[in-house]
Amino acid sequence: MKLYSSEYTFEHSWETVAKAVWRKYPNPWNTNLIAIDVLNRHIDSQGRLESHRLLTTQFAIPSFVHTILGGNPTGYVSEVSIVDPKKKTVELNATNLILSDYLTVDERLVYSQHPANKDHTLLKQEAYITVRGVPLSGYLEGVIENQVECNAGKGRKAMEAVISTIKGEMEELAKTAQSVSKSAQNVLVSKALDHMKMVDGDTSF
Repeated sequence: MKLYSSEYTFEHSWETVAKAVWRKYPNPWNTNLIAIDVLNRHIDSQGRLESHRLLTTQFAIPSFVHTILGGNPTGYVSEVSIVDPKKKTVELNATNLILSDYLTVDERLVYSQHPANKDHTLLKQEAYITVRGVPLSGYLEGVIENQVECNAGKGRKAMEAVISTIKGEMEELAKTAQSVSKSAQNVLVSKALDHMKMVDGDTSF
């Protein structure tokens, strides 16, 4: 078994990063994802959002690994996530359903408010990789670990891009709200001036 683990700090608030998690796909860095289907979603008794999604993907491992393990390169990944707004955490647990007799990749990602800076978000990512019942299992685990590390880097780039988009949308929304507010103020001032003119013009006393 191989263990891949990493940490990464997003210099953005947890609320912004949590929004980006749900808008991560599609993106130009992770082109292997074909579809996402929500199988179940509900609020549990603790007020947490729990989701179970099925990801259809082109299994992103080298072709020679497929030759050794067999199977269809198009497969499925089961993902269970929990969003806890009180603790400010988003946890995602994913495991592959394709080639599971020979290969298991159990991946866990946790996005939480950074303990040293409340305006930043800490991502802790780990993946347990197990190849069994085939020759060169240790070597294959190493190859897949490298692929997981590569995909993790692409995933972080995708998140940063989505966060940038979200911030741009928020700025545009703020500008629109400010413009609407100014327009409303102008209308109120105009009506007040008209009212004052009517009062000043009233000489019937």
